[in-house]
Amino acid sequence: MSVKTVLMPLPSCDFDPSEVAISWQVLRAAGHRVRFATPDGQPSAGDPLMLTGEGLDPWGWLPALRRLKLLGLLLRARRGAREAYRSLLTDVEFRQPLRYEQLAVADFDGLLLPGGHWARGMRGYLENPCLQAFVGAFFASAKPVAAICHGVLLAARSPGADGRSALYGRKTTGLTWRMERSAWNLSRFYGRFWAPNYYRTYLEAPGEPAGYMSVQAEVSRALACPADFLDVPADAPDQRRKTSGLHRDSLDDSRPAWLVCDGHYLSARWPGDVHSFARRFVELLAD
Repeated sequence: MSVKTVLMPLPSCDFDPSEVAISWQVLRAAGHRVRFATPDGQPSAGDPLMLTGEGLDPWGWLPALRRLKLLGLLLRARRGAREAYRSLLTDVEFRQPLRYEQLAVADFDGLLLPGGHWARGMRGYLENPCLQAFVGAFFASAKPVAAICHGVLLAARSPGADGRSALYGRKTTGLTWRMERSAWNLSRFYGRFWAPNYYRTYLEAPGEPAGYMSVQAEVSRALACPADFLDVPADAPDQRRKTSGLHRDSLDDSRPAWLVCDGHYLSARWPGDVHSFARRFVELLAD
């Protein structure tokens, strides 16, 4: 298999460490080159709460108790992802990212759009017009594109030549409102009560229905038909394992994962899909 160059754009900070580091690890293990880009060309950093779990419990605002973790152990990245992230920090390409303005479609064979949810860093990634234009052009090139979690939202916001979303006419999945709401409720009622909206990148304005600014709702509004947003069917094998939010996939177990592949475009929902997501993207690159 020939070596391919894959671009992974990142925000300045607060990306999901599992979605980035595991994808990088799997792509590198397959022999591919992974390059990165940030708004200012400076190295990015993963979401510290997802890396340590500190600050996710209701006592997390107290310095003396911050390291005591219960809910934080459940919600943070798994050990394999944390180890992959530590390796990622030493990678030359990660330490020397491009700027969004430098990106050219011809320089890359594939594009992978990771996610994250903390508005502090993610909004600059999701709302950048230069990056959106590049993503739209990359979709038009028919080269492989993969998006996971809020990366699907970036794809939905990226315009094609006709001005419509790059996802218009495609099937996709992404972070579902059910999953986003569950994490939000868990955090605001049982964890970060002093900063309850950590899991919501965008909140509804007065008068908007619940979930209107969720990833699923906004992505669905960009599609040719809302039904083109695909969640796990009720009769799918391992449906409960895929939808409970308690199980994550691994290199040896793809049962918890849910992916949607439409031609050269691959999508997934959350960090619990990332091993299967990255391996399927390797297959797309080979095809």
